[in-house]
Amino acid sequence: METTVWQTDGWLTGVDWRPSPNFGPRPDGLVTLVVLHNISLPPGEFGGECVEDFFLNRLDAAAHPYFSEIAGLHVSAHFYIRRDGRLVQFVGADQRAWHAGRSSWQGRGECNDFSIGIELEGCDEQHFAAAQYAALWPLLAALRQRYPITALAGHSDIAPGRKTDPGPHFDWAAVRARHPDLALPPEVVALPK
Repeated sequence: METTVWQTDGWLTGVDWRPSPNFGPRPDGLVTLVVLHNISLPPGEFGGECVEDFFLNRLDAAAHPYFSEIAGLHVSAHFYIRRDGRLVQFVGADQRAWHAGRSSWQGRGECNDFSIGIELEGCDEQHFAAAQYAALWPLLAALRQRYPITALAGHSDIAPGRKTDPGPHFDWAAVRARHPDLALPPEVVALPK
């Protein structure tokens, strides 16, 4: 993403577009939060097209025992960063993707209404790849150019007790170093500098 160009409805040029049907309009159009997630399908396995298929409502429920539990869900994220750093966009960032579920950030509920969801291919038990961070940094910069982003949180921060991602291996210190003005989760703020 050397040159950031936004298309209609918040589609970013230079990334792989896979439009998901799982989105809706934002109630007020204001985007102030980025939410980080991790995902791997099957759990703990990387590569393949299962995550894309899940967000596009075409996951084969018979392909893995876990898939029968989630195949009927209609979820999406705005962006997905694969282990090799390839960036996939499922929902225009001006729209409301269905990534957060029941959630609250700093007293405000329904985080899908005012957030961008970024999924990192990964799991709680492993570190993320350097290529993923190399893709995340310019994506965050591009989002901050377009939207008045004031905070970045993990799914675990907006849905505590229900979610654990992006997990203990995400490099929050690197986020803080690059974006010191963003509101971050309390446990990140408490980390030594």
